[in-house]
Amino acid sequence: MWVFYFFAAVVIWQGFMSLAGGVRFLAYVRREMAKPRGDFTPFVSLIAPCRGLDQGLKENLSALFRQDYPAYQIIFVTDHADDPSVAVIEEVRRENEDVRSPLVRLVIAGEATESGQKVHNLLAAVSEVDEKSVVLAFTDTDARPSGDWLRRLVAPLADERVGAATGYRWFIPARGGLASHLRAVWNASIASALGENGEKNFCWGGATGIRRATFEELGMRELWRGTLSDDFALMRALRGASRSIYFVPACLTASVEDCSLSELLEFTTRQLKITRVYAKHFWLAVLLGSILFVSVFFGGLSLVIARAALGHTYMLPLLLLSLIFLLGAGKAHLRLLAVRTALRAYDAELRRGALAHLMLWPLTSALYLYNALCALFSRRINWRGITYELKSPNETVIMDRSEKHAG
Repeated sequence: MWVFYFFAAVVIWQGFMSLAGGVRFLAYVRREMAKPRGDFTPFVSLIAPCRGLDQGLKENLSALFRQDYPAYQIIFVTDHADDPSVAVIEEVRRENEDVRSPLVRLVIAGEATESGQKVHNLLAAVSEVDEKSVVLAFTDTDARPSGDWLRRLVAPLADERVGAATGYRWFIPARGGLASHLRAVWNASIASALGENGEKNFCWGGATGIRRATFEELGMRELWRGTLSDDFALMRALRGASRSIYFVPACLTASVEDCSLSELLEFTTRQLKITRVYAKHFWLAVLLGSILFVSVFFGGLSLVIARAALGHTYMLPLLLLSLIFLLGAGKAHLRLLAVRTALRAYDAELRRGALAHLMLWPLTSALYLYNALCALFSRRINWRGITYELKSPNETVIMDRSEKHAG
């Protein structure tokens, strides 16, 4: 019992530290959201790599055409001209001809040979940007940005000391279901790791802005070659150059979609396998933290049940477990308050999903442990129909393309 009490005390201390982090996250989001949008609006090349049909793809692409930004181009890039996304791009472009529309280009990158397909596509798109572009912005086609997303993303780059600006994804289940809600809760804990400290922030490829000059100074064209993860590679380059990453809460971006249990496991495990290759210290922290939490929380539940069945006292361990749960639920509540400030258009959906965030977070800790253990024994992933072997941060081997246009 004393061993349990000791490790329960460690988890409770971590819970208080995490709750304090939630308070800081909420304060930062509210402070940033209260700022004016800024008047730094140079010409932007917005690059959107496409492959397959994401859920809600038409609505996601339409949001790119309707940005409240004076002058920008959209470069859609895919590996094949017959990719299903191309037809949707053309449909959305026709539907937006009657409104003030940005310049639009479609780049066919061909199949990757020495890097991830997304990175290969990005390199092809960067080579085609307009000569007057001052800022490069990157997004994903499973994200649905708000109308002022681009303006907010670009604004921090007025300060040339800022290396890059970034947002993050927030999953909003379309119809619901346990797997969809688990993915949303699993992903949410990463969002609140971002904040005021630009030296510790990371880039998310679905919402990143960088000055074109900075991109070239970092040598990102060469640094991306052979890689799978565009955002991890960019983060490593920025940190190596001692350039900060500015987190923009207004660029928290909704991904409105559902997933099955198998898709949940594939997505979450892929993220941890990529993390192990590109940021091993992050992966190790997840592994050790998950082992500790799962052992204390779920082991403690087993202990309480066993002691109750044997007629022994169990109130103290039950109280400790209750405190652990309440601390985690408190952190989830603070995070939701922050996200509701940033994603006001989805307030009703966020309210409907609140119970899942408050109740399911212990299960996502167990899921993190499963993901981290999978990453310990394998570096092979499947991403949009292509199987990769991650040899190192700079060496990616394409193993199979059996599902050519997977969504």
